[in-house]
Amino acid sequence: MREQWNSKLGFILAAIGSAVGLGNLWRFPYIAATNGGGAFIFPYLFAILTAGIPILILEYTLGKTYRSGAPGSFARINRKFEALGWFQVLISFLITVYYFAIVVWVICYIGYSFGCQWGDDTTGFLYGNVLELTGGMTEIGGIKTHLLAPFLFVWVVVAIVMYRGINKGIDVACKICLPILLACVVIIVIRGLTLPGAIDGLAYMFTPDWSAIANPDVWVAAYGQVFFSLSIAFAIMISYSSYLPKETDVVNTAFLTACTNHGFEIFAGIGIFSIIGYMAFVQGVGVEDVAAAGIGLAFVVFPTAVSTLPALNSLFGILFFVSLFTAGMTSLISIIQSVITGIQDKWEMTHVKATTVVLVPAFIVSFLFITGAGLYFLDLADFIANNIGIVASGVIEVILIGWFFKPEKLRQAANECSNFSIGKWWTWCLKLVTVVVLGYTTISNLVSYFTEGYEGYPMWVGYIFIAFLIVGAIILTLMKGKEGFYKKPEDAPGYDD
Repeated sequence: MREQWNSKLGFILAAIGSAVGLGNLWRFPYIAATNGGGAFIFPYLFAILTAGIPILILEYTLGKTYRSGAPGSFARINRKFEALGWFQVLISFLITVYYFAIVVWVICYIGYSFGCQWGDDTTGFLYGNVLELTGGMTEIGGIKTHLLAPFLFVWVVVAIVMYRGINKGIDVACKICLPILLACVVIIVIRGLTLPGAIDGLAYMFTPDWSAIANPDVWVAAYGQVFFSLSIAFAIMISYSSYLPKETDVVNTAFLTACTNHGFEIFAGIGIFSIIGYMAFVQGVGVEDVAAAGIGLAFVVFPTAVSTLPALNSLFGILFFVSLFTAGMTSLISIIQSVITGIQDKWEMTHVKATTVVLVPAFIVSFLFITGAGLYFLDLADFIANNIGIVASGVIEVILIGWFFKPEKLRQAANECSNFSIGKWWTWCLKLVTVVVLGYTTISNLVSYFTEGYEGYPMWVGYIFIAFLIVGAIILTLMKGKEGFYKKPEDAPGYDD
């Protein structure tokens, strides 16, 4: 008997917890600000409506209808589609092993927030004191022992959650983490808006540059952010929805998940750029001179901004990094669960055994990312996983379903238990709009990487990551699974129906 969520609320919170991750807090505000500001909202909303929500509905329907993770769901439509499912699972595995390192850094910074221990040189503190960064990727530099305690702590917490399963583990973790995340962000936003210079930060984020809408790169950025943010096209949502009761309304749930996630992105961005605006005000420089994305925002810019606050500096540092920790944990457990589900479904393992099969190799490999060269490997792995892997996975998914299967069958399955039905627009978004945009993005990213590389890292390392995804997917597809792995539920549409 397949495990099911205790309630629809548990599933929604888990889905929102997966979607609301580190990218909401450190990626969206900067992406919006540097791609047209307020004008970026238009292509962003268009991307949500034409790709984000349609693919979210598609993946919820796949998981619920075929009662399996990504490999099993695609295989039960057509055996030839199974490799795509494993490609998505391996993307999740790759993200898992480096995501641990980011959460470890966040825990360290919760401690460093007491007394703002990062000092005046936050850049030097991060790369020198915390990461002890080496001169390059080929100079590993050994495991950094001061990171071992938080590293093992994160692994223990994650192992406890994952071994407890869907209801006693993930459900409970999300119900604990999400309220804490929301409370922290609300306090940060309120405080940020009361600071001098906050309006300058918001102006930088929201002032519309309408000329940017004519730039195709802005639209590509919008679609990329939607995929990055919603956790689509790398097995998570198919895995989560495979544990849904049959009568669940996937259409409403998809709209609710997407709207909550993207609303939170904008809300969090208001708080973060309000404080960055204050930092620029204190230093007498433009907001664009201090704004940054990714780890630069989280571990360099924001600590500097916290140090400049007129009062309660340590408290707001703690609140920010606790919010990052809770967001990171809910995303991390969802990524791992997608891998566990794929393994468990094909080989009919117990949950405990499948969890062990996934966690043990992930634990071993993740040590690489707390070495002196860890940041270099993390940066390249993140680029390969997100800019190449997920985007390529997304375009292949919509092509296979939209053009080599009958999406109308899935639209009918989605509408069966929905309060309002999705129309033909859903089908055409998958078949045309998403294919064109993601196809263009995939080709341009691949051409860019194979001709120019990425950040000067050795090309052969990137090829290893790509080979891991492609060759690994082929090997897992060819391996014999349990009897019945390809057998679809009686009421589920198949390729030959």
